[in-house]
Amino acid sequence: MEGPPVALFDSLKAAKPFFLLAGPNVIESEEHVLKMAKHIKGITTKLGIPLVFKSSFDKANRTSSKSFRGPGLEEGLKILEKVKATYDLPVVTDVHESHQCEAVGRVADIIQIPAFLCRQTDLLVAAAKTGKIINIKKGQFCAPSVMANSAEKIRLAGNPNVMVCERGTMFGYNDLIVDPRNLEWLREVNCPVVADITHALQQPAGRKLDGGGVASGGLRELIPCIARTSVAVGVDGIFMEVHDDPLNAPCDGPTQWPLRNLEELLEELLAIARVTKGKEPFKIDLTPFQE
Repeated sequence: MEGPPVALFDSLKAAKPFFLLAGPNVIESEEHVLKMAKHIKGITTKLGIPLVFKSSFDKANRTSSKSFRGPGLEEGLKILEKVKATYDLPVVTDVHESHQCEAVGRVADIIQIPAFLCRQTDLLVAAAKTGKIINIKKGQFCAPSVMANSAEKIRLAGNPNVMVCERGTMFGYNDLIVDPRNLEWLREVNCPVVADITHALQQPAGRKLDGGGVASGGLRELIPCIARTSVAVGVDGIFMEVHDDPLNAPCDGPTQWPLRNLEELLEELLAIARVTKGKEPFKIDLTPFQE
């Protein structure tokens, strides 16, 4: 696997103190995505944080059939390609079916495997064969140890460029909980560990809609809490969805972070990263204490 994927993967692994995967949940329009890419890049460039721009061309796993899904594969990839060309940014987007991987691999620098699909062998192998970096989100129903098997499927397909992402664990029917131990245990996969600090605060199907039906809610106010914890533990990357008007976002609005607060939060995370020793294992001395 020679070429740009390796160079990008190496640069992300070497990022200090962390890299950022960020952007709106779904492509709403070309104009909106370009606007978001411009502003997020401006902030991360100012702060010295490596950025991979994120947005989805199709949200195929929406709670309701009436939910906004995005522009679809063909149009979505054209828009992401324009982001790359206009702002010289790598991009990450997700796939839901094996047949999408080849086309997505021609545009995306990182292919993301959704949490619900983290064990789907055919999808993992098809994504791996593109040669692009693969970011596997840990299923809400999975122990962190399962990610070793998912990453191995990527490697056995001939692609060493894999990273894993913690995005919360089911806690009852309509809630997720973030177990910081997972961020430590995921290191056993021997690849970069990413913390999704926004989806991890979803409340799946936890919001009743006027006229019937449900949609995902979320705890946006706790995003800084999960972000601070993740950086203190020493994750390699942060994944977050960002929107300029979260209350009117057509998809996952309750867990998108306001663009106007992005710089302030990242500045705080950088300050935490400067003092934490979370990337280094703590050396515990169990010899008897002597007076």
